[in-house]
Amino acid sequence: MAHFAKIGDTSKVLTVLTLDNKDMLNAAGVEDESVGQDYLQSHNNWPREKWIQTSYNTRGGKHYDNKTGELSIDQSKALRGNYAGLSYEWDESNQIFWPEKPYASWVKDTINAKWQSPLGEAPDLGAEIDTHRYEWNEVNQSWDKKSSLG
Repeated sequence: MAHFAKIGDTSKVLTVLTLDNKDMLNAAGVEDESVGQDYLQSHNNWPREKWIQTSYNTRGGKHYDNKTGELSIDQSKALRGNYAGLSYEWDESNQIFWPEKPYASWVKDTINAKWQSPLGEAPDLGAEIDTHRYEWNEVNQSWDKKSSLG
């Protein structure tokens, strides 16, 4: 199954549809996104350029094996940064589907296809990983350590 995101005028994902791979085959019998876009336009009355293929197994710019959940050996299958979800934003210039921005101060990390805090990743919890977590504090622009034990 192939997945295609329907993009609205504001670049938001309106829905994601599945398409049988046979409906994407070009004259040479090879899967081709443009053939899928033509099919979706003719069957859904939505402009072909507003249908963008997305990979169910791609997140954070990496492709994962759909059976094991482990990182795929073949990273050429990674497609457009993240699987498109409802209300995700299609970033045409970077060819990435973005989830909603979590905080006003965060910026796009286009290498890893994820939002990044101004301070980078949260600090490593080390041995406290089972008892604590870090939460972003937008007001203080800091990572605050919290107990995860209730």
